[in-house]
Amino acid sequence: MKRIERNLILFILSISFLIAAPGGTVFSDTINELRSKIADKESAIKALEAEIASTQREIDKNLGQQKTLANTIKAYDSERKKLLKEIQVTTQKIEQKRLEIESLALSIDEKGRTIESDASGLAELMRRRDSLEGQTTFVAFLNNLSMAQYWDSLRQNEVLTAAIGNRLIDLKTAKTDLQSDKNVAEAKRRDLSDLNKQLSGGKQAAEAALSEKQKLLKDTKNKESEYQKLLKKKLSDKNEFEKELLDFESALNFAIDPNSIPAVGSGVLRWPLGSIRITQTFGNTEFAAAHRQLYNGNGHNGVDFAASVGTPVKSAQSGTVKGTGNTDTACPGASYGKWVLVEHFNGLSTLYAHLSVISVKAGELVAAGDTIGLSGNTGYTTGPHLHFTVYATQGVRIMSRQSKVCSGTYIMPVADFKAYLNPLSYL
Repeated sequence: MKRIERNLILFILSISFLIAAPGGTVFSDTINELRSKIADKESAIKALEAEIASTQREIDKNLGQQKTLANTIKAYDSERKKLLKEIQVTTQKIEQKRLEIESLALSIDEKGRTIESDASGLAELMRRRDSLEGQTTFVAFLNNLSMAQYWDSLRQNEVLTAAIGNRLIDLKTAKTDLQSDKNVAEAKRRDLSDLNKQLSGGKQAAEAALSEKQKLLKDTKNKESEYQKLLKKKLSDKNEFEKELLDFESALNFAIDPNSIPAVGSGVLRWPLGSIRITQTFGNTEFAAAHRQLYNGNGHNGVDFAASVGTPVKSAQSGTVKGTGNTDTACPGASYGKWVLVEHFNGLSTLYAHLSVISVKAGELVAAGDTIGLSGNTGYTTGPHLHFTVYATQGVRIMSRQSKVCSGTYIMPVADFKAYLNPLSYL
């Protein structure tokens, strides 16, 4: 009887060994190697991020300095240096994400083979139990089995039933773990797609920074006096353009149903940046009053957020991209520069201006938090930032108009004055 029990234990152990066998040491070594590479990437990313933080401090320090050609060129150089470092970080993150996906693929394959082996072992245990269950008292009598042998077979049956129960639990756990790995892998593939878009945008921003620097040097002939003339012209063009736009918008009279927009303080919009520092609020602010020449005596029609060139700009809520454009093509340095307008499903529309890169197209659906572009310094600015405007959707249109101030035709959002809303009332 003891020999029979010993054989049964050996049988169960052999089944357990078969279940645990797939992969083994080779799998562990490969996973450990991938984990080591992932850790190396993490260290490289942290080192680069420290360099980026140092460069950002240089940029911030330069913002408070006098507007001279030398300082502006220095700012372009610092911004491009930072962008190139950010490209390196994104590249490292892409490689890290690929390693993580590779590691998960191995884990998924290993778990799949374990499940197959587990199921096979479970089937063998069940066959053995079924064989024992056939040992009824009558069959035992026909086979000349003693009662002791018969009771022993019943005990074996109980042991096998317990083993089957354990294997069922293991199989269920393995399937749950497998599905979890698949879900994580899918999320990481989405992250990888986002990182590739971020890499593309970063390269565009770096190229734009270099192009803008070269254009500035050409336009000013690398002379401070020419640069100061250029600044005065930009301010003059900006004022004239704003007046032209003001005259046009003051004549607009769109029907706006107050019930079509959310209640103030409802928090229906998300912050458009990952890190928030407000540099200019909405309306007749102290800054607007002190710099009436910048706003033609009118209040600020949005909120400005501090954002270095290349910072990802997020959609404040889900919606449809109604349009994109660049006022610099018609009136360089006079207005919004590169902009994106998103119409949301709650009666509000949001504008994102002074971008360096536009990452979406008209008609595209975006979710809350999706990157719609990268912050920049296009249009008329006193430094890199994001200009964020909120409209009542019924009161804003994208229009094409021939400018009397500039030689070109500009395309941009225009709105009935009643449509301009305080963004902070909805964030």
